[in-house]
Amino acid sequence: MNKKLLKLLSLLILATGVFSASPLFAATNSNVWFNDMKTMFVNNKAIILAVNIRSFNAEDKNGDDIIQPDKGDIAGNFVNAVKRLDEIKEQGINTIHLLPITPTGKVKALGTAGSLYAISDFTKIDPMLDDKSNKLTVEEEAQNFITECHKRNIRVIVDLPSCGSYDLFLAKPELFMTGADGKPVVPFDWTDVRIFKSVNADGTLNDALYKEYKAYVDMVQKLGADGIRADVATSKPFEFWKSLIAYAKSKDPEFLFLAEASECWNEPLAQNAPFTPYHRLLDAGFDGWYGSFVDYKNWKTQENFQKNLTLMRDTIKSYELKKTPKAVIGSFATHDEISPIITGGVTYAQQLMWLQATLPLNSYFVDGTQTGDSYLYKYSNKKAQNSYTDDNVYFVHKGKFDIFNFSRKPGAQNNNLVFDFVVANQLKDKASAIINKGEYTFLNTGNSNVFSYIVTLNYSSILVMLNKDLSYSQSAEVKIKDFKTNDIIVPLEFTTTPNLEKNKIKMDMMPGEVAVFMISRNSEQTKKRK
Repeated sequence: MNKKLLKLLSLLILATGVFSASPLFAATNSNVWFNDMKTMFVNNKAIILAVNIRSFNAEDKNGDDIIQPDKGDIAGNFVNAVKRLDEIKEQGINTIHLLPITPTGKVKALGTAGSLYAISDFTKIDPMLDDKSNKLTVEEEAQNFITECHKRNIRVIVDLPSCGSYDLFLAKPELFMTGADGKPVVPFDWTDVRIFKSVNADGTLNDALYKEYKAYVDMVQKLGADGIRADVATSKPFEFWKSLIAYAKSKDPEFLFLAEASECWNEPLAQNAPFTPYHRLLDAGFDGWYGSFVDYKNWKTQENFQKNLTLMRDTIKSYELKKTPKAVIGSFATHDEISPIITGGVTYAQQLMWLQATLPLNSYFVDGTQTGDSYLYKYSNKKAQNSYTDDNVYFVHKGKFDIFNFSRKPGAQNNNLVFDFVVANQLKDKASAIINKGEYTFLNTGNSNVFSYIVTLNYSSILVMLNKDLSYSQSAEVKIKDFKTNDIIVPLEFTTTPNLEKNKIKMDMMPGEVAVFMISRNSEQTKKRK
């Protein structure tokens, strides 16, 4: 039996309920949307896709990757974005993370459209996202887009930028930090933005900035959004977030706040800038954070993996005891990271998909990764023919999702990867009880390059093996404790054929390969063993 047939068999097993858990927050038949984003998130049932509306369903007529309306191309907008919602729903996505939708700065800008994160107005939606062919305002179009998401049982969280554009500084300098020279402070090498001043010299909160953030919350809640992802949440103090989150949740208790923060981040954006560690952000009211998986690519040993997973689960348990549940996202490859296809090819992209499907977290993907996009653009860093900013170069970070220009629709043509994506998300849904309530055990593989863990609940288990070496094939084997001949083991994901023995699995794994097995134990035999 070939690989695809085995996966189809596995999907059939999932559909019959052998691994089924509690149902995934079913859509209501009512026309009224009831936000359940926070509840779904803290139960690790969100499968999130990060989306840039200005490229989400763009039409690149001549195939040069850049969108040029004067040549007949059509940029992504809130109207044509609706056409892709059925597609991503079928792939298993139940939450959209809208990258910033606010106007972008045009002065001292990066790229021909300006970075999505160089906000120039907290109270408006970028007019470039408007479909000029109708009489609706861009706000009405955005509201309709969110309504169409809700009709498909897809939640929407909106990004809140952490810094302001130079344009905004010129208009409202009171919002910004300044140095001894009186000039606004530039964070790291982000030359197109300036750091907000969240705290005054006397230690009080900068009320001018806080009012802008409140206005932003008002705007996105009016649109009907289900939550906010706070960019570089560490750059604002505890008191700032505590007040803002309480304000938002007073109007909608299910309104999610996700912090871009990690255990491995411990430095401010610039000297003298605030820095609030992830645990203090959780104390302030954030429902979730990025977790340490953002650093997964640098983990060299299985012990690194086990240590970080244990830290994450211990943190979550501590908040469960306080009755303020928290959760993380699978931050393996965000829009700030190089495409998994470049990092390790299709097998590595599969590895990240299946890690998220089998770990107790919320799955997170950037639009295009599910089809194998490398984010290599033909126009990359070339001189621009036209520009909407003062930058005449198509600035991009090589191999990263373009947030600086009007680019083509994300995606490639890897149908096998899409198939794996769907199966992984099916497992995430159907086996959620095992994944979230099961016991995780890391296994000896006899090869330091190959990691393996098994999660077990009652009579069902999910076994994962992965080759962390992205350059060379590796051989490994794992023993399955107490496995019997009448137990059922189904290979759900593999590239090279596994060798299944009585209580052992042997594999010669390709670079970056992941293998996933479902194991259903005979309940009577299991009782006798106990």
